[in-house]
Amino acid sequence: MLTSRELRQKYLDFFVSKGHKIIPSASLIPENDPTVLFTTAGMHPLVPYLLGEVHPEGQRLTSAQKSFRTGDIDEVGDRWHLTFFEMLGNWSLNDYGRKEAIEWSFEFLTTILKIPVEKLAVTVFEGDSDAPFDEEAYKIWQGLGIPAQRIFKYGKKENWWGPAGTIGPCGPDTEMFFINNQEDCGDNCGPSCSCGKYVEIWNDVFMEFYKNEKGEYVKSDRRNIDTGMGVERVLAVLNNLYDNYQTDTMWPLIEKIEDLSGHEYIESPEVTKSMRVIADHIRSAAMVLGDDRHIVPGKKDQGYVVRRLIRRAVRYGRNLGLKQNFCSQVAEEVVKIFVDVYPEVTRNHEFILTEMAKEESNFRNTLENGIKNYELRIVNLPTGGILSAKEAFDLYQSFGFPIEMTVELAKEKGLAVDVAGFEEEVKQHQSLSRTGAQAKFKGGLADQGEMSIKYHTATHLLHAALRAVLGEHVAQRGSNITAERLRFDFSHPEKMTDEQKKRVEELVNGAIATNYPVTFSEMTVPEAKTLGAIGIFDDKYGNKVKVYSVGEPQEPPRAHENALTFSKEICGGPHVTNTGLLGKFRIVKEEAVSAGVRRIKAVLE
Repeated sequence: MLTSRELRQKYLDFFVSKGHKIIPSASLIPENDPTVLFTTAGMHPLVPYLLGEVHPEGQRLTSAQKSFRTGDIDEVGDRWHLTFFEMLGNWSLNDYGRKEAIEWSFEFLTTILKIPVEKLAVTVFEGDSDAPFDEEAYKIWQGLGIPAQRIFKYGKKENWWGPAGTIGPCGPDTEMFFINNQEDCGDNCGPSCSCGKYVEIWNDVFMEFYKNEKGEYVKSDRRNIDTGMGVERVLAVLNNLYDNYQTDTMWPLIEKIEDLSGHEYIESPEVTKSMRVIADHIRSAAMVLGDDRHIVPGKKDQGYVVRRLIRRAVRYGRNLGLKQNFCSQVAEEVVKIFVDVYPEVTRNHEFILTEMAKEESNFRNTLENGIKNYELRIVNLPTGGILSAKEAFDLYQSFGFPIEMTVELAKEKGLAVDVAGFEEEVKQHQSLSRTGAQAKFKGGLADQGEMSIKYHTATHLLHAALRAVLGEHVAQRGSNITAERLRFDFSHPEKMTDEQKKRVEELVNGAIATNYPVTFSEMTVPEAKTLGAIGIFDDKYGNKVKVYSVGEPQEPPRAHENALTFSKEICGGPHVTNTGLLGKFRIVKEEAVSAGVRRIKAVLE
């Protein structure tokens, strides 16, 4: 049986043999990206390089990347959907094209993984008014021995990637599917069908277009390739497993849940689904908690997602009779699985278990209060009465009651619930949430506009100023940049005083007034440390890194007693050419994020 460790190594070794350099997994929390809450794929941290920044490791890269997608949370419980997963990927930064990408994909699948050609089906972009039919990809697959009847043509919904935001790089893709002969829904079945016959295992994206502010798809002057292969999905199909949960990065969690609950995974559809949800959600929450950005369960952004995952796991635990805290015990298995794959999980072991247990205890108290609240709502309902959609939604929104729990409690009292109305309430709420999210995370992964670049540079000045004022214990814990403001999270045990904030502003504005040049050099991580560069989250760096320096002034410095001497920081860029372009820096707000982590929001005026 192929293990996850073997699959990762085979993939990376294969692409190293094709001239690629291995880069480490980036954080699950995107750096300087306001468009999404989590790193959704391996290409996510590479956007500046896809847009033209020079990567210190060259034009051919490969990695195993931690990935997280919130859109699948409600789908979890079936055979394939996961919230957290591992993505194997290889990239061409304006280097090779379709021919090499497709041929190497085929070679890896058939030669290295030894999948029979007859077990493979593929899809290509059929073309529309924005872009033509991908005839080149179609002919390449035919030349490799995939017959026409197993090459399916689909539109943008199935075979187009991006942009990640409203603007940015995008293009047609070709997807590879494993044919599962145990499933079939008829003669018209194809890869777009959800019956289970066709299981997607790999995707090659040809980023040759750019969607501009007018919504037009224009041919890009860069030819990038982005690919993605899901570790769990591939392990399942290669090992002839029924679902993702029987792979070696999931099954130990299922076994732990079986042990704690006394139920068996295949006991009934309801038990199987509950165990899948618990395993996925605790694994996903543990991997976010295990990130060096120290996200904690909370009321907004990433913290809200972590809270939702833990609470949903607890709710499904009730279906298995798990009435005592169990999440941290399952999370312990997550740490064991990834202990020597992602070092940050080991570093943050105690943080994961502590926060997991704390959130579970809080939610159990909320559940008890919710049940009391529920009983007040039904006290005047006669036998056979119906709990309104609004009441059911309030229980869901305020106390985390899933509709299944509300229906179950109502049934015990001889009552019914307006489930259809509840589902409509949820749809309306999701629509409002999506609208709000689109407004909040406007722009795109490709938003490298003038103001975003200025704010990116300003975070370096802010980081250096904070270390000068508060001490060298200050380290970046995260950042988020839009064209309107910067947000910078940093380690510090207490609230900043007004005098400290004023001093930081003076130092940053002093550096701006001095008009320092901003330059970069490529070097190894040890060389960067010797130089005195600040490096955050060392595990994410490859053999070579870029060090951006705010150095000697281009002209005699203006009289300013608080001018910064310099800043040296490992970063991918991009940045302005000199600090005099930034304008005036002002701190808008300083607040707590979690224990030992503070946040500054600032603007350039």
